[in-house]
Amino acid sequence: MDVILMERVENLGQMGDVVTVKDGYARNYLLPQHKALRATDANRERFEQQRADLEARNIEKRGEAEGIGDRVDDLYVILIRQSSDTGQLYGSANARDIANSVTEAGFNIERKQVLLDRSIKTLGIHPVRVSLHPEVTVSVNVNIARSDAEAEQQEAAFRSGALAAGAPAIAQTEADGEAAEAEDSAEVAAEVFFEDAALTPEEDEDQGETAVQAEDAGAGEEADAGAKESAESEDAEGAANPDEVQS
Repeated sequence: MDVILMERVENLGQMGDVVTVKDGYARNYLLPQHKALRATDANRERFEQQRADLEARNIEKRGEAEGIGDRVDDLYVILIRQSSDTGQLYGSANARDIANSVTEAGFNIERKQVLLDRSIKTLGIHPVRVSLHPEVTVSVNVNIARSDAEAEQQEAAFRSGALAAGAPAIAQTEADGEAAEAEDSAEVAAEVFFEDAALTPEEDEDQGETAVQAEDAGAGEEADAGAKESAESEDAEGAANPDEVQS
């Protein structure tokens, strides 16, 4: 279906553009939301007659949205939810929940303005896009935690860069612990290496003498063992030939 866009539509076109879309998309979204008109001859003529007024009104609304956007962009809102020990929510947070939180923060928005592909199902801070106008989009940080204290901790970690977007604080803590253990192991190995490399000539000579003494001791033990085996062998031969012993 060919339609005339009455405003900018993301990934589709600007106001006044005539575009071809699927019939279902036009009937279920563009036409009911007054974002487009069927591209008939009558509607084309109607749009051209109203174009100047529509563009002026659009500029005015865009300016208002930009003013609000300066205050809403990078806003933090908190949603308290229950979750498992791994950070998976018992349920989810959807566009309506986010719209209500932003409204409670003092900025009236509707659910349809929250550009969320799928519901959020984990703890953490999730940047979510909010459309204030077809040409003005801002980002809101949705802080999902099990308590206000945990939300404060997550926000502080996120602002400092210690917590990645969408990562539960508890999972990040476990990862940091594993990284710390690996770092400690590496430090211990490095200390042992440099201690060995830093031996003085006297210590190196002492270690050499100790090694030589150990080798001599081992050789002596081997000689004693050989003599013992030889004596035992002679005794065994004597026991086997008593006549030779008597003569």
